[in-house]
Formats: sequence, C-alpha cells, structure tokens
Amino acid sequence: MPRLNYHHLFYFWRVAKGKNLTQVARELHVSQSALSMQIKQLEEQMGHPLFRREGRQLHLTEPGRIALEYAEEIFNKGEELRAFMRDHSTGHTRQLRIGAVATLSRNFLEAFIRPLLPQEDIRLSLRSAGLDELLKELAEHNLDLVLSNIPVIADRERSWRSQRIARQAVSVIGHPDKRAQYTDIGDLAHQRLLVPGPHSEIRMAFELVCQQWQIQPKIMAEVDDMAMLRLLARDTQCLAILPGVVVKDEIRKGELIELGQLTDVHENFYAVTIRRQFQLPIVTELLKRGSEDILAVS
Repeated sequence: MPRLNYHHLFYFWRVAKGKNLTQVARELHVSQSALSMQIKQLEEQMGHPLFRREGRQLHLTEPGRIALEYAEEIFNKGEELRAFMRDHSTGHTRQLRIGAVATLSRNFLEAFIRPLLPQEDIRLSLRSAGLDELLKELAEHNLDLVLSNIPVIADRERSWRSQRIARQAVSVIGHPDKRAQYTDIGDLAHQRLLVPGPHSEIRMAFELVCQQWQIQPKIMAEVDDMAMLRLLARDTQCLAILPGVVVKDEIRKGELIELGQLTDVHENFYAVTIRRQFQLPIVTELLKRGSEDILAVS
C-alpha cells in the first residue's frame, strides 16, 4: 500500500467534522470539486468508502468512523505540538492561557490567579466567553485551562478532565433593614427574590430546597451574570440568593448583609483541562491548591 497522504487525510478530517463540503472548501480556500477529488483519492488508497451520501448530507461509513478516530488523534497531537512550541518560544517567560465562563464570579477568578501575579516570569492571558466556546478553544490547544461553575462531562469525542477545585456556601443577601424580615428560609415565601439563571447549580439546588419547604418563591429576576446580580442586590430592595463573596465589598461597607446561609445550597467551581502529552507544570501547581486556600483570599 502506498504511503498515507496526510494532506488528503486532513481534508477528510475537516469534512468529517464539518459535514458540509461547501463550507469546508471555503474555509480551506479550495474548490469543492478539488476537495471531493482529494477525499475520493483517499478512499481509493484506503480501499473503502469513507462517506455515504444521503441527499445533500454526508454520513460516515464504518471505515469512515475508524479513520476519523485516527485522524482526530493525529491532528490533535499536531495542534498540541504547535501550542507547546509556541508557549516555550519566548525565552524564560511562561505563558498561561485561562478561559473563564462569563457567569463566573470575578472575585473567585482573581483569587485563583492571585499566586501568579507577583511572578515576573509569567504572562497571563484571560478570556471570558460561554462554556461551549471555551471548550472548543481548549480542544484546539488555544487555552490551557477553563474555569467553570458548571461541571463538564467527558464524551466520546473529548476526554475532558473536570476537577472540582472549590465549593462555597450560598446565602440570602439583603439590605440591613431586611434583618427583621428574615429569620429562616420559610420567610422567603413573602419576599421578592433575585436568583441565578435556571441552568445554574445554585438555582437547581435552591429550587430543591424550596420544594422541601413547600415554598413558592416570588422571583423578581433571574440573572446569569453574577456581576449583574450583585448590582441588583445592591440597588433594589429584593433579597438575593448568591455566595457572600460576590458582594464582599458591599458587606464590608455595610450596604448589604448576609441574612443567613442556605443549607445544602453551594456554588461549585471546576477546572477543566484536556489530556495532553505535555501538561504545563504551572497548571499542575495551581490545581494542587485546596478549596480553603483559594477561597481564603476571595
């Protein structure tokens, strides 16, 4: 059998992932006919059809799925090598690229990176976006680590490593004049509430507690962004369900108080990485820290 043409394999890999010849051809700056011809030549070399066409849709055959698994490993290793060489090409400066989901507490993010800030040989790159976008960047080795308050489950395509690195209590937060109106969770039935969005772990745990206490909460607003939730807690007369650390500055100034912690309601923080041949030592060191160590300065 002739030597494998990796150029053809790369084209197959892109089409198998994209499932659209026209779009992939445009991204690769080749004609659709040239792209189809190169895949056909790969199929001839393999001795098996890699795709079957149903209307305008391309579907992988069984040999195609096997070829895709090998191609994924080959080209992901290539991207990892490129990222490794790039990150070690700036002399003694170590580069660390961290992605943080947009809903993550900025106080927590600052606390997580705080040990790195005095180190003059480290260059940090911080990126905020949605979880799906950040995971894509992580898979392409454009990020070294993703911080999330949502757990990530490994699937057939990606062997994510999702490690819980911290957990903090969630409280009922309000203005000082609300102290007399709150003694226990049952009082929440009579208050207008600010709560995290419906996909938040905090929100799901809070709803379970409400069910246990047979409470129908009066929700004034549900907010994904902790920074916005903090502003609404400060600027309205509603009670807010959130970790006290989010409003630590307002609590210190006396603008808000922690009326009480909610039993069995927590915010979890996860560090998500992907299996790499060369894991950065600085990432390993960061992930060795305990929850108390991280939260102590947040």
